[in-house]
Amino acid sequence: MKKILSCVILVTLLFSCSADKKENMLVNGTIDGLKKGTIYLQKIKDTVLVSVDSVEINGDGKFVVSDEVISPEVYFISLDKMESEKITFFGEQGEIFINSKVEKFATSAKISGSKNQEKLEEHNAMAKKFTGKQLDLFKEKFEAQKVNDTALLAKLLKEEKNLIKRKYYYTTNFAVTNADFETAPYLALTELYNANIKLLDTVNNSLTAKIKKSKYGLELDAYIKEIKQNEN
Repeated sequence: MKKILSCVILVTLLFSCSADKKENMLVNGTIDGLKKGTIYLQKIKDTVLVSVDSVEINGDGKFVVSDEVISPEVYFISLDKMESEKITFFGEQGEIFINSKVEKFATSAKISGSKNQEKLEEHNAMAKKFTGKQLDLFKEKFEAQKVNDTALLAKLLKEEKNLIKRKYYYTTNFAVTNADFETAPYLALTELYNANIKLLDTVNNSLTAKIKKSKYGLELDAYIKEIKQNEN
């Protein structure tokens, strides 16, 4: 009798925990060409990548996964057959749509339904241009080193330094302009983490009250305080 009661209590507890979970973000997706596999919805929790939902695909490549989003943050969609490739997107409350192809799982992904994702993509489109120029300079520096052209190398190093500054200023201005989006502190943490502390302060001071209390807003403030403490 005690064993039966224990089982009933356990089932009740499991049901209660499941019922308490409020899944306010729904991710609808299609992976063209995927006939079979397991899709995982993941996020970073305490510096560790964890799966918060999963679904088995068997047929048409369509999937639905969900999670409770307290504060908008970056999520990942991964496939069991391709663990090294992940679709990265900014998750937030509401319905998000993701369409991709199994051949180019991460790079071909089209994402809609997230305002923070739209802002992130807007920033990244310009950031890619800076990255392209950096790659060009890297090749030119390599060639200059090969022929020991110190004058050209010095010139290229100066150009690279100025390019990095411009990239930092672009990200800072973008974050300040979009200070009412969680994307702003996220960009400061991921793109300006080794920039001048003044730029981080500029972004942090521009954030709206709501964003300051968000996941990345709190992380940015803590990061800045840590830097300042270590400087003293």
